[in-house]
Amino acid sequence: MSQPPQAQTPPDRGASGASTVVPSPAVPSAAHESLLSATRQHTTSLARALVTPTYPATPLLARSPRRWLRRLPYTVAGLLTIILVPVTAQLLTRDYGMNGGLASILAAAQAGPLLLAVTRPLPAWWIAFIADTVGALAVLGYADLPERSWPWQPPNIIGYLFLLLFLALREPRRTLVAVWLVTGGVGVLLGIPGARYSDGTNVLLFVLGGVVLLVGGALRERGDAQRRLAEQETISEAERARRTLLEERARIARELHDVVAHHMSVITVQADSAPYRIGGLPPEAAREFDTIAATARESLAEMRRLLGVLRSEDARGERAPQPGLDRVPQLVEATVRAGIPTTLSIAKDVAALGTLPQAVDLSAYRIVQEALANVVRHAPGAPTNVSILASADRTGLTVLVVNGPASGAPGPPLETTGTGHGLVGMRERVRLVGGTLDTGPLPDGGFRLAARLPLVEVAESTNNTDDGPEHDGPAHTESTDGAERYPLAP
Repeated sequence: MSQPPQAQTPPDRGASGASTVVPSPAVPSAAHESLLSATRQHTTSLARALVTPTYPATPLLARSPRRWLRRLPYTVAGLLTIILVPVTAQLLTRDYGMNGGLASILAAAQAGPLLLAVTRPLPAWWIAFIADTVGALAVLGYADLPERSWPWQPPNIIGYLFLLLFLALREPRRTLVAVWLVTGGVGVLLGIPGARYSDGTNVLLFVLGGVVLLVGGALRERGDAQRRLAEQETISEAERARRTLLEERARIARELHDVVAHHMSVITVQADSAPYRIGGLPPEAAREFDTIAATARESLAEMRRLLGVLRSEDARGERAPQPGLDRVPQLVEATVRAGIPTTLSIAKDVAALGTLPQAVDLSAYRIVQEALANVVRHAPGAPTNVSILASADRTGLTVLVVNGPASGAPGPPLETTGTGHGLVGMRERVRLVGGTLDTGPLPDGGFRLAARLPLVEVAESTNNTDDGPEHDGPAHTESTDGAERYPLAP
């Protein structure tokens, strides 16, 4: 079914016969409404900023580490108030013919808020701004006004600029823009009816005030950015330290896997072979040995799964057998080749200790390794002594590394297998075996490190020991009688 033809408005034709389009009535566009809405929103925001001071009301420069900087705002505000109040009062009385009492009140209201501005600059600005405006209106009928400064007098301008500086060092950018616009707007309003009195100080204050607000705001934002950067660096440093600690603990756990796995494997083999090695075992004892072997194998499997989580992709080299004190001479030789004159002293009573616990043996080697790596990195050419001694009752091992001040050009370290985590790794290894660590600089510019590693079981509370108590003194830096000494100076 065909649709009826729609009526079309014929185009208007002029005298020449050409068609012209009749424009439709104008309607407010969406863009225009959006502009009005944005204007209202910004105006409301600026008005709210004028009555919303920043909290807390801490004094200006209160975060400065220097004491004189923290006192500087109070000193400046006090000196300006002492100078501007009598000068303004005398100026209003002598040059503008104002009553002395009224002049003193206005002078105090115009310059006094500088003291308040140290902690609350926005309320102080309101007081001073209203007082300046009232003062300008109060002298409007003075006969010799065309020959004077109006609407703002020189003391008012000086005090107002310092007030704007205090304001810029505290309040956000939106508040500064609002204050600047209000200052210029009131100056224009005063200049319109009193054009024959104005000498341009309203324009001068508007321009200078904008410059002061711009510079002060830039300084404040720069200071805020530096504080945020310092806080972020502090947080990052704490995170790095925490990550280093976790990485070192994971490394220690991976290294101790070989130690624990060895003992668990021995338990498994002994439990499996017990029925064949020991004749006449009752069935209950045989089942008990089977249970022990099964539990040991299950523990080994759990350890391997845990190790798979701890081991990183680039940790394949850690599958090699872990070193011990027997490799310390090789470590010292590598340090000597790196340009560090090093001597090693191992007391004979260390050999009398017999086979050391593997955790203690590995920890002692790693401590010496990290200590020598630190000497290569931080004290190139420093003479270094490494001493390994046993306690008198043979219940502990002492590792002592003492180096002098740096005395040569740094050379490339030949020993590159250290953990790279310095004292953090040493502390964790000492805690692992329940020992103590004592480190610190020497008076001659050197450094001393003493680690005590117990060879017997210690209480659980000992594992939480931080840097240990004072060491037995410098006697450990010398060779003991009967010690094997390796002179490895280059």
